[in-house]
Amino acid sequence: MAVMLKIVRQGEPAFDQTLRALETRGDEDLTAVEPAVRAILDDVRARGDAAVLDACERFEKRRPSPLLKLVDGEPALHRLPREARAALELSARRIREFHEHQRDAGFRYRDGGAVLGTRVRPMKRAGVYAPGGKARYPSSVLMAAIPARVAGVRDVIVATPLAGDDSDDMILAAAHLAGVTRIVDAGGAQAIGAMAYGTASIPRVDVIVGPGNIYVACAKRLVSGLVKIDGIAGPSEILVVADRTADARVVAADLLSQAEHDEDAYPLLVTDDAALAEAVCREVEAQLATLPRHAIARASVERQGKALVVDGRAAMAEVADRVAAEHLALHVVDPDVLLDAIDAAGAAFIGASTPEAVGDYVAGPSHVLPTGGAVRFGSPLGVYDFVTRTSIVRYDETTLAAQADAICTFARLEGLEAHARAVEARTKR
Repeated sequence: MAVMLKIVRQGEPAFDQTLRALETRGDEDLTAVEPAVRAILDDVRARGDAAVLDACERFEKRRPSPLLKLVDGEPALHRLPREARAALELSARRIREFHEHQRDAGFRYRDGGAVLGTRVRPMKRAGVYAPGGKARYPSSVLMAAIPARVAGVRDVIVATPLAGDDSDDMILAAAHLAGVTRIVDAGGAQAIGAMAYGTASIPRVDVIVGPGNIYVACAKRLVSGLVKIDGIAGPSEILVVADRTADARVVAADLLSQAEHDEDAYPLLVTDDAALAEAVCREVEAQLATLPRHAIARASVERQGKALVVDGRAAMAEVADRVAAEHLALHVVDPDVLLDAIDAAGAAFIGASTPEAVGDYVAGPSHVLPTGGAVRFGSPLGVYDFVTRTSIVRYDETTLAAQADAICTFARLEGLEAHARAVEARTKR
């Protein structure tokens, strides 16, 4: 069965409708699953470990024992084939090196008789969710846990349902390389609840990061505020921006690299060359035929795949900014110039020699990225997600006296007399 990206041209009535739909793709309605997720969370909060185990038995068809396990990943690392072990070690090293550059020492400065600044401290405990089942990604363990360790978090816990066989080795090896301390042997909303509330065996964390299914996304949203979360992850997405110089074969390969993630992924193209759009459609069709995950990739292309044909570079930049894609790939002349015109992108892959896959595995920046247009206000996961900041304020008597009138005036403008008197008690007014 032939599959082609749906081509939509600027100026056609369908173009604006398509673009508006893409802009709101992140408005995922979690209300359908919220009652079930809320019931699981309430049960975990009330009954702790027993509720987590009951949920595992119900949804995962197993009853793990113990729920919280120490990471003993070094034997798993050495059981891996040499090529796999080398790939994980390369990835871990490069992720760590990149995130070392994100360290923030805070700052202090003197302003007359005042000392002002920001103190930065790591959180004490971080929770990383790693999906189980058909989507087991050791790369995501590395990409989420290593920034936490670089930030200085001492206790990094990964929640993932273990299979209890050799298939766990990649996850355990990644956990070992990332410096993970313990594993919660559970998935789903019950794992999120356990880390957010704490149980007899599972300690409460300060932050929960990592992608999951709609139940995990809903659970993270419901516990947000009790713990920090990185965001609500939706389907993976890529927007390839390409001009007439692009290689249709390479563009199609980039689109399919996201389409094979799951049936709801977004493989998107924007180009100012209609002939290229047609060529990419043919290449997608040809390459799909030989993909091992062709059924998943085919469904993604059929449901979400779009090729937007626009009038010129300015329009390409405008569309890219409105789509605000998780992954942005630039196959154009002067890609850096075009990137300067695009504000919203999670990770930018610049030039034809930079496939998105390098970002997934070995480039260094975390591949845990905002989806659904959330890059308009969100950022890639980083060291800054695992620290807290404290404002430092220290006045001497002379500086307080010099600013006392302004402070007291402000306080009384807002009807807060005790604020003013707290100043006056020190300045002997």
